[in-house]
Amino acid sequence: MKNLIIAFCLICFYSAINPLTAQNSPIYDRVEDQLNHTDTIPDFRSKANKLKLTGVIYQSDGVTPAKDVIIYIEQPNEDGDFDLRRAGDQRYVFHRSWVKTDADGRYTFYTFVPGGDRRYNQMQQIFPIIKEEAKPEQQLESLLFDNDPLLTKRCRKQLARKGNQGRILQTKKENGMLVAYKDIVLPEHIESTK
Repeated sequence: MKNLIIAFCLICFYSAINPLTAQNSPIYDRVEDQLNHTDTIPDFRSKANKLKLTGVIYQSDGVTPAKDVIIYIEQPNEDGDFDLRRAGDQRYVFHRSWVKTDADGRYTFYTFVPGGDRRYNQMQQIFPIIKEEAKPEQQLESLLFDNDPLLTKRCRKQLARKGNQGRILQTKKENGMLVAYKDIVLPEHIESTK
């Protein structure tokens, strides 16, 4: 009987803390049904290099639009520093945002071109995470900027060799704002058979 009580207590303890550890990701900081396919990152209006980051998320076939996929981004400020804030015991990156793709798989962020931290030779980057319904979130490779002076020919060759040149955002000026298009194809999920 004593072992049964101990086992029951352990199950209760694990059940109580497991949801907490599963939701440490910042992607869970917003209520999913309140997400739209368009959002604006904090400080957007006050930034000089405004950026519209937009695109379509496709299913793994590369053709079918992926509806209701959450995409989260975070990025450093224009100086290349992460503006860390605190809410209770939690720390978070201030320049972040969430969207959920519409029926056509479309998403749009109004943000700004992040700075690169020149002290550490860090390139200008935006860090995305995607979350499909009933699947764990996945961190994607950071998005880089074509006109970043730290994105050298050598870096470009290494990215091309690894097949990662799609990470590089090409920006163009539209209506007084930089615009970058980034389509994303969801990876195939391989179910393990045990």
